[in-house]
Amino acid sequence: MHARVRKYGAELQRCRLDAVPVDLGDYHPLKPITVTDSRSRRGGRKGSTSSSSSSSSSVAPDPLSSMLEGTDPLSLFAAASASETPTLSHSSSSLGRKRRENEEEVGADFEPWSAKRGEILARFTTTEKLSINLFMGSDKNKASSPSSAVSEKVRTRLEELDDLEEGSQRELLNLSQQDYVNRIEELNQSLKEAWSSDQKVKALKIVIQCSKLLSDTSVIQFYPSKFVLITDILDTFGKHRFSLWSYLCLSAFLLLDSFSVEDVNDTAKETCLNWFFKIASIRELIPRLYVEAAILKCNRFLNKTGIQETLPRLTAMIRGIGDPLVAVYARAYLCRVGMEVAPHLKDSLNKNFFDLLASFRQIHGDTVQNQLVIQRVEIPVYLTLYSPAIHWILQCVAYRAPDVLLTEMMERCKKLGNNALLLNSVMWAFRPEFVAARATDFIGMIKDCDEAGFPKHLLFGSLGRSLACADPPESERLPILNEAWKVITKVRSPQDYINCAEIWVEFTCRHFTKREVNTVLADIIKHMTPDRAFEDAYPQLQSVMKKILTYFHNFSVLFSMEKFLPFLDMFQKDSVRVEVCKSIMEVFIKHQQEPTRDPVILNALLHVCKTMHDSVNALTVEDEKRSLALLINGFIRMVSFGRDFEQQLSFCVEARATFCNLEPVIIQLIHTVNQLAMETRRVMGGSHSRKTAAFVRACAAYSFITIPSLTSIFSRLHLYLLSGQVALANQCLSQADAFLKAAVSVLPEVPRTISVEGKQRSSEAFLLDFINSFLSTLLVVPDHPEQGVLYLVRGLLNMVQDYTWEDNSDAKVRVYISALPLLAAMSQESYLYTIPKVDSNETLYGGDPKFVAEISRLCETLIGQVLDHLKTLGREEGVRRQGSLAFSLFSTLLAHGDLRNNKLNQLAVNLWNLSHKNGHCDTRTSVRTLEHIKQQAQQPELSHLSDMLLRLSLQSRA
Repeated sequence: MHARVRKYGAELQRCRLDAVPVDLGDYHPLKPITVTDSRSRRGGRKGSTSSSSSSSSSVAPDPLSSMLEGTDPLSLFAAASASETPTLSHSSSSLGRKRRENEEEVGADFEPWSAKRGEILARFTTTEKLSINLFMGSDKNKASSPSSAVSEKVRTRLEELDDLEEGSQRELLNLSQQDYVNRIEELNQSLKEAWSSDQKVKALKIVIQCSKLLSDTSVIQFYPSKFVLITDILDTFGKHRFSLWSYLCLSAFLLLDSFSVEDVNDTAKETCLNWFFKIASIRELIPRLYVEAAILKCNRFLNKTGIQETLPRLTAMIRGIGDPLVAVYARAYLCRVGMEVAPHLKDSLNKNFFDLLASFRQIHGDTVQNQLVIQRVEIPVYLTLYSPAIHWILQCVAYRAPDVLLTEMMERCKKLGNNALLLNSVMWAFRPEFVAARATDFIGMIKDCDEAGFPKHLLFGSLGRSLACADPPESERLPILNEAWKVITKVRSPQDYINCAEIWVEFTCRHFTKREVNTVLADIIKHMTPDRAFEDAYPQLQSVMKKILTYFHNFSVLFSMEKFLPFLDMFQKDSVRVEVCKSIMEVFIKHQQEPTRDPVILNALLHVCKTMHDSVNALTVEDEKRSLALLINGFIRMVSFGRDFEQQLSFCVEARATFCNLEPVIIQLIHTVNQLAMETRRVMGGSHSRKTAAFVRACAAYSFITIPSLTSIFSRLHLYLLSGQVALANQCLSQADAFLKAAVSVLPEVPRTISVEGKQRSSEAFLLDFINSFLSTLLVVPDHPEQGVLYLVRGLLNMVQDYTWEDNSDAKVRVYISALPLLAAMSQESYLYTIPKVDSNETLYGGDPKFVAEISRLCETLIGQVLDHLKTLGREEGVRRQGSLAFSLFSTLLAHGDLRNNKLNQLAVNLWNLSHKNGHCDTRTSVRTLEHIKQQAQQPELSHLSDMLLRLSLQSRA
């Protein structure tokens, strides 16, 4: 093969686009465009003429308005259907009603009951045995004939209710908590089945039976969870009942959210009223109260003021409940239902709260105290049972309430003796802004509370939660912190202490400096170190760390805290310790704006990263390894010693020893060292002083020693090539030669398949990609004076020859074809690209004919290998592969060969014909190739292509 002489500068000039002058005139991209809008207005009747109008405007018209001519398509549809649809027997004013005003609805800022449900079930548990009464009666209700009197129906159904209350039930004793929950779920399922099978009275019986369970406080610690489970059944009943009556009463108006009592027919009203009479006939107070509250919303079917009249009556009924715990949860349920159906009726909510205050002294009465003695329940534990109910009542009352009302409620709580429980709920439920503005007043109230009934540290915990969401006056912040910490630090129980301290850490971090935060950390360490109490408080300690990292992003300040690292040492459980270290690194990577060389930061973060690295073992999953490596690499990239390159290299040496088990980190370190070598050359202005050369060689030695430790074969190959390129750019020829020879020596180790994203795939495509990159680098690599001509090229080709390729693979031949452009480029007098201050073979050989002849002989050998392979494909079932390879070799000869040589010219024509012989060549590609040849033939030095073009023809598959 004879390579044609290339003039790269002239070729580049011919490839550039021609500049075409453009007369912009008055055009400017920001200037409004004048648009002419022509519209055709269609007449409303057949036969009417269409009129068109044109208008010019500096503003582009709305395309939707232009198309629809300002008419809403839904309005058109409604207008069209109105003439065909008969008018419904409803006044238009009823259909046009809109939703209630926003101030009468509960917004997204109101925390729903569903958000509290899971917490209550998880918090209030018991190991004692429970009992439950299950409905076991058979269905006695028979379908009555249409002629039956209404009074007969009522009497029959009342008898069925009596049947339930007189013994058609079975008591199950000695149930575990889980068994109890399962039984309640069975009742809930039975309710749904009874409803779906149209056994409405049976459904009511189940609801009554479940409601009775709420009067039982025999296992008092479980009562809040029991309340949650039973009210779930009541909610199901209420939703089913309202949905059914909506269907019966409203029919076509079911989708209307707001309807009036006038929309309900008389028969439906009577049916609804009948059910309210059934519920009113329930003998016991508690089931009657709960069941009527469950269907409170159904009062909308009877009269306009039904809900407004019923809520005060139900509120008054609760006064008849003797047990204060049962009563407070009944009030909580009534408030919950009231907020759902009529949140604008605030008077009822307020009345519930004030009734609660009036009955609050019952908690400390003899009856309750005797019950607690029998059940062996301490008064602080008993008081916590009230918290969910009182929290909810106060949340409902305080929602969008004016400050005047909140202040009145606060003052009433003040006047009440032993008000710690109420005060705690007030701080939980009231708006944080309200509490923060009066934080000093609340601290005074906390001081006046009795420590025995409700621990003060719990009250300070509630206050701290509010102050974490809203800021108190600046002048009061330090006194508030001092008063709170006086109480917190005296708490003896480590668990109680950390629960409260964790809350106040955020207030401290938010408003104070590292000095106060360091003091808080010292106190936490003092309380949690004895008896290794920290082992039972990892979630709280993690929360403390998270809050500190939220407010302290300056790691110089963070690590200068004397107690920060000792606090970090408290996380001694491996999994928790790693998670904390990961959170530290995530914050550092996110908020560190500039590279750092601060020794305090570097030493601390090296310790943190080493902790993460040392957690890796044989059982660590790949995703976790990648996650850890990503964080450590982020740290490495943020370390910079400026122009102190030797210190930077020393850091990389230390990091290599520290993070040897994470391969992505080692790869990052090698990249960092290569960048360091290039940066050295840039800073030194390209001068090749003895010191600079020594440092670059040290960087090369670092990479050469480190790369073999990698397990990924392709990571090794690419890093050998990259490091060789860096060494070559720094005129370290012997180091570059060593890297490239090492890459060639590693190539035989490439397996035939590799794992990619957990799946085994052929490695050929990756290997070919690397070899092509390697070949492009060899153009600028000078031959070694002690080695033969083109020794690296020959070494690579010998490896390709000996490599075990896949069966029926053309990869080896494709490498040969890829090597031809390199050899053609090497035979040029001036190379396409060079490295400054590095003498390539163009300078070493200076176009020596022997060198060019050696290149030609090597090209002939490669072409011979390709042609032999093409003959082999011709004898096998490989005509498609044969055509593809033949066309590839043809394209290479066309681009790089001197086709004035008759033999080479004829070979090119033969390859073209072979590639089109069986019609597998892409016709569009062939056409474009012919057009390119025709264009090239117009150049004087390539005019010989015109003759060859006449011999090239297109053939299609027969």
